[in-house]
Amino acid sequence: MRSFGKLLTNEWLKLYKKRSFFVPYAVLAAMVLFIVYLFKSMGANEGGMLSGYEFSAWLFNKNGTGQMLTFMAIIGSAGILAKEHSLGTIKLLLIRGQGRSKILASKYVTVLLYSLTLSLVTLFVGIAAGGAAFGFQGVETGLVGALAAAGIHYAYMIVYVTITFLLGVLTRSAGASIGIGMMIVLMEGLVVQLLSRYAFTKYLLFTHADLSVYLNGGTPPVQGVTLPFSLGVIFVYLALFLGASFVTFKKRDVA
Repeated sequence: MRSFGKLLTNEWLKLYKKRSFFVPYAVLAAMVLFIVYLFKSMGANEGGMLSGYEFSAWLFNKNGTGQMLTFMAIIGSAGILAKEHSLGTIKLLLIRGQGRSKILASKYVTVLLYSLTLSLVTLFVGIAAGGAAFGFQGVETGLVGALAAAGIHYAYMIVYVTITFLLGVLTRSAGASIGIGMMIVLMEGLVVQLLSRYAFTKYLLFTHADLSVYLNGGTPPVQGVTLPFSLGVIFVYLALFLGASFVTFKKRDVA
């Protein structure tokens, strides 16, 4: 367990030492501040109905700021293994006596933690900036709603980060992984809509990736589908994606 912790620390330090490490955080923070400015300048909260917590929860809409958040996570996860191949450092990593499964697991956990920090920065900046502009009223229910929205969107991010991680293992190309990953995010709604007439749609991952439909009594993606069923479908797909990633990485010749 200690060796895995060292691998995890090493992977995070490699991310942290990149010159571009803070760029996604700065972009997300600037975007949140700009949206607050727009809301204030347009008088979007003249009735005082919007609080900083509700504003922060709104930021995690998967078709708005949440989509940019997902893209940032995809970019970060795509390069964590592909860059090792392109720079040739993967060979040095493999000769240090650590198992391939442990190495790949440390990289996957790192991208999950990276995605989590992106979500937390967006959440905290949203609450702080939104609260300063619109007030902090309704803390008991508002904070719970903001945390729930952030958590549900993080689950959504995990789905696409895992897909991108698999693409990085298969293609060993950061550019291809990012391009395909982003295209899948943009096309998911259209794919589900086009295939909605077919019964097998309820078993598609894209149908269940967005769990926000279950908040506040929302309409399920497919009639009769429940939250436990959606979670089960997501779990099965993630297990398959990770299984394919580990099998491919363990059997691939990197010499």
